[in-house]
Amino acid sequence: MTRTTNARIAGSAFLFYIAVGISSAVLFGRATSGEGVAAKLAGIAQHASNVRITVVLDLLCCFSALVLAVTLYAITREEDPDLAMLALTCRVGEGVIGAVGILSTLGLLWLATAAGANAPDTAAAHALGAFLLRGNVALTATFFAVGSTLFSYLLLRGRMIPIPLAWLGVVASVLLVVGLPLQLAGFLRGPVTSIMWLPMLAFEVPLALWLLIKGVAMPARRQSA
Repeated sequence: MTRTTNARIAGSAFLFYIAVGISSAVLFGRATSGEGVAAKLAGIAQHASNVRITVVLDLLCCFSALVLAVTLYAITREEDPDLAMLALTCRVGEGVIGAVGILSTLGLLWLATAAGANAPDTAAAHALGAFLLRGNVALTATFFAVGSTLFSYLLLRGRMIPIPLAWLGVVASVLLVVGLPLQLAGFLRGPVTSIMWLPMLAFEVPLALWLLIKGVAMPARRQSA
């Protein structure tokens, strides 16, 4: 595919990824808004249809990550093929780990709706539910953040998008590279774990629109040649 085609596919994938990811988070958050494991499992049972929709949306997010991995690699590989490959690997890892995480959602749905002889006892259900509710979002997002950092750096170094936008991408990505492992380890909690995503949102939406409308410039070193 041409650079223009890859840029447009990447721009569309960014917007789709954001829309689907936010929708999934809202639906699952609504189902698990109760206090305590018992209340959360009851909420999942009550909103079982929403949770099933969440599973589909999460799967679409995983495929979007793979599409972004390939298209962004195609755009940036001429600037540095090794870094571009590492970034692609991180975004593929994000998609794969995210897909595995869907099993946790399905496990929660089974715990919340199981009945009869196959249903686990209450203590076991609550213990397993507490573990599954921890999720793996921070782990998946860490691979996303590292890949985003590398791709943003290559876009900046190659002057392929406006320099201020590229710098915003680098800074927003590095912020997540630092914050997400701390969140995963339990050192970072509370509203700050959501606030640290705002710079990334401020970067990805304009980037998606720029890729759709303007595309990407040739890498600076190739222009010089």
